[in-house]
Amino acid sequence: MHQTPLAQWHRDHQGRLVDFAGWEMPVQYTTIVQEHQAVRQRAGLFDISHMGRLYFDGDAATRFLDYVTTIPVSSMQPGRIRYALATNEQGGIQDDILVYRREEGFLVVVNASNREKIVSRWGQLAEQFDVTLRDETFSTGMVALQGPESLAILTELGIKGLSELGYYRFLETGFLEANLAISRTGYTGEDGFEIIARNDQLLPLWDKILEAGQSRGAVVCGLGCRDTLRLEAGMPLYGHELSETIDPLTAGLDFAVSLKKDDFLGRDALLRINKQSPKERRIGLELDGRRIAREETPILDETGTRIGRVTSGTFSPTLEKSIAMGYVPVENSAVGTRLLIDFRGKTVTAHVVELPFYRRNKKSR
Repeated sequence: MHQTPLAQWHRDHQGRLVDFAGWEMPVQYTTIVQEHQAVRQRAGLFDISHMGRLYFDGDAATRFLDYVTTIPVSSMQPGRIRYALATNEQGGIQDDILVYRREEGFLVVVNASNREKIVSRWGQLAEQFDVTLRDETFSTGMVALQGPESLAILTELGIKGLSELGYYRFLETGFLEANLAISRTGYTGEDGFEIIARNDQLLPLWDKILEAGQSRGAVVCGLGCRDTLRLEAGMPLYGHELSETIDPLTAGLDFAVSLKKDDFLGRDALLRINKQSPKERRIGLELDGRRIAREETPILDETGTRIGRVTSGTFSPTLEKSIAMGYVPVENSAVGTRLLIDFRGKTVTAHVVELPFYRRNKKSR
């Protein structure tokens, strides 16, 4: 397995390590609920070095990324970040990504499970565009500080310019002899920041953040609560809500698709899907009772006919309800629709609810 620059720290501090997309990653330190609530109420620090970090340089980098992503990269200004999809020729999702517009070139953050696939496919295309692709996943690390106290903690450290940094913006700055790329982004539904640094700079930065966060109740978190947090926030996860057989329109990610662009991989297929209207839709569900609907649990209509499947489910620590996401036919997707969840022959009632399940108080911005 690959190891992050913080691997020994996780072992020394009793992190429960698991294999995640070929990386040895901490899933939890205390309990998932305790770590989850810390992020919602105070702050949590995550090692997310497993995410792929790809840099693109060259005069044609803008034109290249315009072609391989679903967004108009050419309209991005330096310091801006956009959520986007990489789609195949059939319109299926190869990955969901973040595109950073730097002063010179671009950074694209991709999912750990898809990094090799994206590097291979995009690497071949990049040669045709005369674009340089640099995979710096193994020479850099990445951490995320998430929660309502995140800004105060990083400000106390002396990192300047963060209070003026808007959502989906980033800056590149020096701090304690480290060169950092700091973005106001995250995967938890809370305010927070994601920080990239060289491998040798990551551990000192990690320790400084924990030291500054101690008085504000910040804790170290694993991937377990990262999953429950993102699910409450209605954020899709690749391999669950997203795959190469699911298109962005069906997944409800229309906001990240610009069909007005002259051309991009999958555009013709998505135009056809858009014209015909998607047949299925990603929905949110609240279940009666506390039972958790796991991935692939069948979704039934009121007659008992199977119409869909659960893609992610948990018992929400914040809402104290059993929640899930899944796919059903459009005619069964309206908010308020009563459906049934099939737990191996025993059914439980569920209702379609608006996504996200949880919205934070944005007064902190």
